[in-house]
Amino acid sequence: MQNYTHHIPVKLCFGEGQIKVLGTEIKKIGTNVLLTYGGGSIKKTGLYDTVMGILKDAGCTVTELSGIDPNPRITSVEEGVKLCRENNIDVILAVGGGSTIDCSKAIAAGVYYDGDLWEMCSSFHGLLKSLPLVDVLTLSATGTEFDPFAVITNMDTNQKCGGMYAYPVVSICDPTYTCTVSAYQTAAGSADIMSHCFEDYIGREIGTEISEGLSETMLKTVMKYCPIAIKEPNNYEARANLMAASNIACAGIASYGKGGSGWPCHAMEHELSAFYDITHGVGLAVLTPRWMRYILAKDVSILPRLARFGRNVMGVTGDDDMKVAVEAIDKLEAYFKSTGIPMTLTELGIGEENFAKMAAQANTGKAMERCDISLTEADVVEIYRACL
Repeated sequence: MQNYTHHIPVKLCFGEGQIKVLGTEIKKIGTNVLLTYGGGSIKKTGLYDTVMGILKDAGCTVTELSGIDPNPRITSVEEGVKLCRENNIDVILAVGGGSTIDCSKAIAAGVYYDGDLWEMCSSFHGLLKSLPLVDVLTLSATGTEFDPFAVITNMDTNQKCGGMYAYPVVSICDPTYTCTVSAYQTAAGSADIMSHCFEDYIGREIGTEISEGLSETMLKTVMKYCPIAIKEPNNYEARANLMAASNIACAGIASYGKGGSGWPCHAMEHELSAFYDITHGVGLAVLTPRWMRYILAKDVSILPRLARFGRNVMGVTGDDDMKVAVEAIDKLEAYFKSTGIPMTLTELGIGEENFAKMAAQANTGKAMERCDISLTEADVVEIYRACL
């Protein structure tokens, strides 16, 4: 178990009705608000009117940035920074899922960035000076509500880059706001949560029992409640457990004592969605079982962890570790398919024409080669091909 230091300076307000704190929390920070949101679903559900009423009662002036896309674009970041500068914005309020909040983090930092904003998004850096950010979460998936990271896409160059920008000051997490999320997006978001667990869990670090136990519990929780949320969209218990898992899975809590796996599935998926604009969680679900099979064949030292996954999460029995691991991966793939996620790239309209370029970009700075189970660009191409 390795040494670690962890700091999460986010006030997370969880549960039904927590929107009641929004006015008080915003006024502590500022009153000139940039309100960011996506395609307008918050207007259909009535959340927009609720938020605007609270902001009006709080004496806030509101400028709006709408239309933030899934896989948020650098163009939205640029537009948001322009609005902030022109309107002397002192606080950003993001209402939506991971894309809206990610975009808002980059906007918050971009206001103070002296230079090209895509350069900011595509370069390696730590936390940046930023405007304060508050969010109201409407999708359980990325965990961006409880971490400083954001992923921004440049469709002109087919690049999708993740980086650190800013922690939210306050995150309001009301599970009832996710009840209108479609079955498909519920499944995709749940796959994203699970991938956050897998990226740290499937490694060779030993002696980190708290981290392993947290990951196993979150994986079992998501696999229990995702099908319930799909069948019963208004089931509060299911929505609350998925949202709680979203909060924790990407916050670094389940990686205490670990050295870092390199997050290979996310690196590979970022290329899929940069080139083909697919739903992030869907790409992760397609990749994860194929990646597991590939690394098991490449490096048998990962077998004990995959066998543990099989026994502790997937309920596979038996004394033969290899049989347990193989069955567990098969069951995981079947689980994703049962939630309605397409499980091949072919189903998503993706061929192998860009695999070599995608593998090279995923390995920028030898990132894939530094993963816990090292992958060459040729390895990455083979994993993509296994997903066809």
